[in-house]
Amino acid sequence: MILRSLECRFLTIALCDAAEPWQLGSQDAATPMMQGIIDLHHDIFFFLILILVFVSRMLVRALWHFNEQTNPIPQRIVHGTTIEIIRTIFPSVILLFIAIPSFALLYSMDGVLVDPAITIKAIGHQWYR
Repeated sequence: MILRSLECRFLTIALCDAAEPWQLGSQDAATPMMQGIIDLHHDIFFFLILILVFVSRMLVRALWHFNEQTNPIPQRIVHGTTIEIIRTIFPSVILLFIAIPSFALLYSMDGVLVDPAITIKAIGHQWYR
């Protein structure tokens, strides 16, 4: 009876936040650091989707408008200063929007715990001495 009760308690505790077989994301965060990592992942994924939609739209537009049937003599563009500036500034702004929260998370993770729950000492040896 006691053994059965202990098994049920252990099983309940072990499966409190277990990952499901169909789960696509991370498990629920247990610490504020993990919550920050998950939030940063979602922010970066938002920018990834924006870039994917923009590049896909440009590719479909180029394939639709610039084919031999609709445009038998292609237009020659020699200087595209505006598009060059946009193509340089836009990724820089996206990287800036990604860098600010990632550096904030990185510096918040740098704090050292005063009283850690466990300390692990690892010693490594090279096999090819």
